[in-house]
Amino acid sequence: MSAICRFVHAEKAQYTIVLLCRVLKTARSTYYAWVAGIETRETRRRADEALTHEITVIHLARRAPTASRASPPNCAARDTGWRVERVMRQHGITSHSRHNGRRSLTKQDSQAAPSPDLIGRDFHASRPGMKVVGDITYIPTAEGWLYLATWLDLATREIIGYSMAGPHRAELVVDALAMAAGLGRLGARCAIHTDRGSEYTSSQFHDRIRVLNLRQSMGRTGICYDNAAAQSFFAVLKEEIGTRFWPEGNTARAEIFTFETFYNRRRLRKHINWGYLTPHETRLRHQQDQTLGRNRNMSMITGKLQCHGRPPGRSGQACQVRQRCCRSAARLQTCERLSGQVSYPGHQPDQGRAGLRRSSPSRGPRGADQQHADCSVCRAG
Repeated sequence: MSAICRFVHAEKAQYTIVLLCRVLKTARSTYYAWVAGIETRETRRRADEALTHEITVIHLARRAPTASRASPPNCAARDTGWRVERVMRQHGITSHSRHNGRRSLTKQDSQAAPSPDLIGRDFHASRPGMKVVGDITYIPTAEGWLYLATWLDLATREIIGYSMAGPHRAELVVDALAMAAGLGRLGARCAIHTDRGSEYTSSQFHDRIRVLNLRQSMGRTGICYDNAAAQSFFAVLKEEIGTRFWPEGNTARAEIFTFETFYNRRRLRKHINWGYLTPHETRLRHQQDQTLGRNRNMSMITGKLQCHGRPPGRSGQACQVRQRCCRSAARLQTCERLSGQVSYPGHQPDQGRAGLRRSSPSRGPRGADQQHADCSVCRAG
């Protein structure tokens, strides 16, 4: 229909629109509706061109991620995923394809006692250093398999420790954990969640966990969903660097190191509260919130201390807590707030203000007045 309308629009200078629509068996209302949308279509075409340029730049900068994830955050907020995918499909912007082969690396030690599952598929944490997941994957090279062990913080989705080696041994995961501890990314009593592989049930790994004051957690045997967060990172790794056969192990190490830096500091991920941030920015945001929370608590404590430190007669507050006061050699007197009255002599309730005043010699004996001046609770009033 668009081709017919374009033909009518091009030939209307030589023939009448009525004749052209009659010959082409098209309603004139259809043509007029098409003419009314010319400006709108031109505006959308220019917007698609600008969006294509943005997607191309981000696509190259982010190492060709998948589908509409190539769009920048402002595109995601302005345009729908269907429009981004349509523009990518029209301009031939494609991503790396995911390798379908599977090779399990989990070799369980039948004699080792597994640890309980402390995560329970709850892959969220309120602050960094509380929950960490780890796993091992393999990279094919001409020199043999290159094994990669990583530790992922569930609060920030940041890779806090990793290690690469040719042999598939317990030192691989121990070195990665030592890197995370050396960077200060593990909190006290942090939950370390893994599968039941023999590397994680080894004595070397248990000793390192005991020294670092951590808690070990393990998923069930043969249930990949119990450690889905760690395996999801490996899927992203092999998807964005491209699963291929590496000619040398050093080349694969350099490429993985480059991607780890890119993943932590440049790859955006949508946070549920803060929007699009990198894992590094998410960790800094958590640290900022913790610092603001500590400052707020200190301000509240300081304000309370200043409030309780004001002298009697200048404070408009009555005694708020029950405690023993006015210790003397004869007896102990108790200061209470009971319907605006005070239970020991020397105090007179203020009818015009909600508070206590220091009694004058005309309102009470001099001894009670002196006791009132020495009372720490009344001074805090």
